Amino acid sequence: MMMKIDQKPEVTKDMKMVPIENYGVKCMSMGFLVPSSSPVVWRGPMVMSALRKMSREVDWGNLDILVIDMPPGTGDAQLTTTQTLQLSGALIVSTPQDVALIDARKGITMFSKVQVPILGLVENMSCFICPHCSEPSFIFGKGGTHRTAAEMGLKVIGEIPIEMDIRKGSDDGVPVVISAPDSTVSRAYGEVAVNVVNRLQELAKEQEHPESNSTRFS
Repeated sequence: MMMKIDQKPEVTKDMKMVPIENYGVKCMSMGFLVPSSSPVVWRGPMVMSALRKMSREVDWGNLDILVIDMPPGTGDAQLTTTQTLQLSGALIVSTPQDVALIDARKGITMFSKVQVPILGLVENMSCFICPHCSEPSFIFGKGGTHRTAAEMGLKVIGEIPIEMDIRKGSDDGVPVVISAPDSTVSRAYGEVAVNVVNRLQELAKEQEHPESNSTRFS
């Protein structure tokens, strides 16, 4: 729905699914394979098999970046992904409220234990800007994500406010960065993307010259 895709993927001669492209982004989703009203009630081995199929058995072609949108938690889906793919990093997304940050901390700890670098934190629904007076309201609290990042030695690489245009664009299948590319929230998404790319480049350099980082990580 969010990418305005309502078709099933085609299959190549070597039985790989062809990702469906819209807005210049190649997509693959369980939503393409099951009816929208049907729940996916899978456990253990079925989850592992599906994740392998969605990654290894897709004809992705040449990609700049492969983004995997994970559900909250630290269960089978997350562990299988770290075991199946060589991940360049994990981006932790959380609202600033303490309840949500509990899960964010767990995710950071899990990815660190399996040696997946943390790219940083993104604060989602950071505030609501009143369309009438332009005053921010911090519905989910203020500063929680920044405090958590500081305590865990990480950086907040972006803040996404609550905006009706995001909700409307998601329901209509037209991303706000397409419908309103010059808006404040679109610029916020752009800053997150730039910061992710910059962090990936930093990590790549560190891996090329690990001796120069030995003191930092000792």
